[in-house]
Amino acid sequence: MIRVMVVEDEEQIRNILKKMIEKTPDCEVVSSCGNFAAAISDFIRLRPDAVFMDIDLAGESGLDCAKAITEVDPKVKIIFATAHSEYMANAFEIYAFDYLVKPFDLERIGKTLGKIKSMTSGNATGSNGAKTETGYEKLVIRGKEEINLIDTKDIIMIERTDGICRIVTGDEIFLTSTSLSSIQDKLDPDKFMRCHKSYIIRVEAVKKLEVYGRWTYTVTLKDTDETALMTSEKYNEMKLRLCGF
Repeated sequence: MIRVMVVEDEEQIRNILKKMIEKTPDCEVVSSCGNFAAAISDFIRLRPDAVFMDIDLAGESGLDCAKAITEVDPKVKIIFATAHSEYMANAFEIYAFDYLVKPFDLERIGKTLGKIKSMTSGNATGSNGAKTETGYEKLVIRGKEEINLIDTKDIIMIERTDGICRIVTGDEIFLTSTSLSSIQDKLDPDKFMRCHKSYIIRVEAVKKLEVYGRWTYTVTLKDTDETALMTSEKYNEMKLRLCGF
């Protein structure tokens, strides 16, 4: 069963959206509210799987509300349901799962909820229940003139220099002003390591380590000519991860 919260300041639209969601098999609306404070309170108390969120909450920002909710639970699926199509880029910057523009369509809502159900069932692990989802499959990164969707499985390393993050994949390098810590929060900690204050690396991409200074190593990585730095503390952590000692 997919547990859904609806956040919409107009009661009539809120009720219509609630009825449309509940027409989808195996979905229930566990909360229906109309403002920022109630949304945060209900989310913390009920922890739904998905949140349908309006952009304009009677003068309050649905984008800010969604951001606050994802800080509580990064795995929650945020679906923006709004009349404001111009905020789509901003919505995907905070990792919206989907973006629906009014008037709502029952079939479209059903498809969105169907995707969530398939992801949930895909994470099942028999009698042990649902497998914990860690990290995001894609990063939505805004550049100067474009928005890039980057598969996290393609990321080799990320470097922070001069206030800019360089996201290195096997084929391209993407630049963004997003902080390194913010990107780190979206990555699977079992696959990526913050090896230095200025670097994140994919652990399985490490090819060679060379002494760079008394407390630092140079990291050579597979599928790129780029190198990273690693502190001795993080070297010991990586050795423990890979070798168990």
